[in-house]
Amino acid sequence: MTEITNFRGEATPQSQATRVEAEVSALIQRVGERVRRARERRGIPRRVLSDMSGVSPRYLAQLEAGEGNISIGLLQRVASALDHRIEWLVGEEDPWNSDALRVADMFRSSSTDVQQAILRKLNPEPAEALRGHRLCLIGLRGAGKSTLGALLGQALNIPFVELNSEIEEQSGMPVEEVMALYGQEGYRKLEAQAISRIIATHDSMVLAVAGGLVAEPETYNQLLGHFHTIWLKTSPDEHMARVRAQGDERPMAGNPEAMEQLKSILTSREALYGRAQAQLDTSGQSVEASLAQLLALIEERKFLG
Repeated sequence: MTEITNFRGEATPQSQATRVEAEVSALIQRVGERVRRARERRGIPRRVLSDMSGVSPRYLAQLEAGEGNISIGLLQRVASALDHRIEWLVGEEDPWNSDALRVADMFRSSSTDVQQAILRKLNPEPAEALRGHRLCLIGLRGAGKSTLGALLGQALNIPFVELNSEIEEQSGMPVEEVMALYGQEGYRKLEAQAISRIIATHDSMVLAVAGGLVAEPETYNQLLGHFHTIWLKTSPDEHMARVRAQGDERPMAGNPEAMEQLKSILTSREALYGRAQAQLDTSGQSVEASLAQLLALIEERKFLG
């Protein structure tokens, strides 16, 4: 672009404004392209991303076409729904050409043995020493984390803690109010702080965390490094049925595509949940049978020494 200058060779206000406008246009184009690529990489239809993020399909279409001047707040919703960091969408460096992101993708898709070997190289302190006797149950809502976690704590005679309860105690308000007041980013910060505090105060415990924690790389890595993690999984139908059995009709209320959305979330997070040290499928199992299998798994893997 040819720059307009005054007689002293300085850029004029008009040329500066033109340059800024071009930079803004390039940013909007870049964000739109990255949102589209992130959505396609996870196999999420645009209408499902709309339901997950609360951003209208029309706005998402404009955004991906480089025509939507989206607010930071809405972009954060889109990034969270894509299990993405917002800086990956707006930074000048292409995240898919980033060595760090490529390494992270390869790590997530590698076997548990390979992951453990890499962690041993990066962290010379024995992983078992860092994890102590701490157990953590991960997975989507309805997998049985709260129910089995409480029973597991009783059976092993160790404390059971739900991370959201810890966050509520820390913030002095229900999680719903935390989200309304501070947004997703504020909630994630409190989540990370709560985990750090739990690690510092508990050498032996059972922890249950919210299903979306795995989308925050730093927090999830801290969790994997300091807890023996177990992914509780079940079928989409059972996920939905168990949530409704708890008296929560929100997943289905006014949302005919709730099941499709749930399946998309499961698909997009499968590789992340798969980083857990162990898995237990509770599909079609009674609570008693699942607890017995969970205790056997912990004994077999020698998670508690």
